[in-house]
Amino acid sequence: MARLLSVNVGLPRDIAWKGRTVHTGIWKNPVQGRCWAGRLNLAGDGQGDLAGHGGEQRAVFVYQIESSRYWQEQLQRTDLAYGQFGENFTIEGMPDAVVCIGDRYQIGGALFEVTQPRVTCYRVGIRMNEPRMPALLTSSGRPGFYLRVLREGEVGAGDEIVKVGEARERMTVAEANALLYSPDHPRDRLERASRIEALSPGWRWSFEALLQSHATGSTVGNAGLAPAAASHPVEAGFNALTVAAIGQESADVMSLTFRSVDGRPLRAALPGQYVVLRLRPAAGGPPLFRSYSLSGDLSTQQYRISVKTEPHGVAGTYLRQHVRVGDVLDVSAPRGSFVLQPGDGPVVFVSAGIGATPVLAMLHALSSARSMRQVLWLHAAHDRQHHPFAGEARALVLALAHGRSHVCYSAPAAQDRLGEDFDTAGHLSRAVLDEVGVSRDADVYICGPSRFMADMKEALANFGVAPQRIHVELFNGSESLNPGIVGAAARAPHLPEQDANTGPLISFARSGIAVHWDASVYQSVLELAEACDVPVRWSCRTGVCHNCECGLISGEVTYGPEPLDKPASGNLLVCCSQPVGDVVIDL
Repeated sequence: MARLLSVNVGLPRDIAWKGRTVHTGIWKNPVQGRCWAGRLNLAGDGQGDLAGHGGEQRAVFVYQIESSRYWQEQLQRTDLAYGQFGENFTIEGMPDAVVCIGDRYQIGGALFEVTQPRVTCYRVGIRMNEPRMPALLTSSGRPGFYLRVLREGEVGAGDEIVKVGEARERMTVAEANALLYSPDHPRDRLERASRIEALSPGWRWSFEALLQSHATGSTVGNAGLAPAAASHPVEAGFNALTVAAIGQESADVMSLTFRSVDGRPLRAALPGQYVVLRLRPAAGGPPLFRSYSLSGDLSTQQYRISVKTEPHGVAGTYLRQHVRVGDVLDVSAPRGSFVLQPGDGPVVFVSAGIGATPVLAMLHALSSARSMRQVLWLHAAHDRQHHPFAGEARALVLALAHGRSHVCYSAPAAQDRLGEDFDTAGHLSRAVLDEVGVSRDADVYICGPSRFMADMKEALANFGVAPQRIHVELFNGSESLNPGIVGAAARAPHLPEQDANTGPLISFARSGIAVHWDASVYQSVLELAEACDVPVRWSCRTGVCHNCECGLISGEVTYGPEPLDKPASGNLLVCCSQPVGDVVIDL
């Protein structure tokens, strides 16, 4: 008979870690007497990161004393106490290799159901004073598991644990854990997992994503873990392409059209993707990397990019002043996850200035397909002189069966015609959304200056558009994910305090930072990115969760520790990788 040995709770607190402050509830201590198990939590318990822990699906975390003893031996530790792994219930019996998702247990006066294996993160490494712990727990098949509270009640140390029901589809915690995190994802097991009604929504989504990858024939990477930013991997490296045409789109925007040097077809792009240019403005100087959206009709014969010349923009100035038709430039394959989603529902494009480029490509795609979707393009510009693609966009919208547009000029000139060149004087705002009748069921694609995108996200959310329907393109870095870190001031990407000036050159393409690798200072590319305040996503820091997976534009990396499942070719895991020579990373 399984037994509850200890009930452990603890409220979140701030701790110092690597010069930062982490808000975490990983410290749990035994309760004296009985404890109330509520639907969302145990009495007196709390989590610092509700996105990853706690809530109805993860109300109670369970770990076995047998696993604790295993780690005591493996790590040669004698100090492992109840609650050491952040568990709410320390139990005897019920190993991960036997307990199944959907099993139901009576403990004291409460009824529980197993929902998922534990998802480990870096904070268990902090608690254990062992940074490898997230990977060790997952790779060992001893992650522990979460419980949902089906009936609230009191529990206490010494209570017997009585199994009272089980799911029709049998899959143990250890099996589910391996199915997601190991490189082996058999279709039949994925289908079994997707039929388990008690499985938590997050894990269900991961297994369905892996099933979808089977359906599309993809056998590389882990679709169940890879973030959206890494969902369209392409091969690393640059191709030499010829500048076939240069055109002026507005006072400060020019377009360049590229074709292959040898006439071979180019790699097909998805509408909304971009390419990275490797430029060498200074002879003998370091290369400069810039990302530019493909702005024309999708074609394997040519790529068109459009570039805004900023007063102090090194890349734009170089392209305008020095690049001519017939020149050969280094251009990456198209990449990026800001792409037009399939479907037949309404679409809204929201852009400002040069942010028109990726949504213009999406508009081209819809026009070429003679789409019957409801399409609305909202665009903001300063005036007609600074309104790129005005005629081209207007023609594409008019060609659609259900297309319309609305243009706002913030400072129209005297010669700019209301009703012809623009529709509203002023800025795009919530009032404009009301005026033009934006559909709340639309997929919305936003691109423009950072402040503009933040304002429009807020306006659309207040308008009632669901967050999952709002897609944003970020070129100056990416959205960071550093769970639990609090009080950190946002800083623009910069060179570290000390640059060795020797060793491999690591270029963070989106952030415009290039810095030398020093293996005596940094253990991973992640640590170097953090030293430069380059926005990056991470959680486990040991190659398990894939939150840090992103594009490897060029170069090669090695891993230490080895990830449990390698990323797709053309991607890398930032948290546990080290460069092999110069690399360019899509951050």
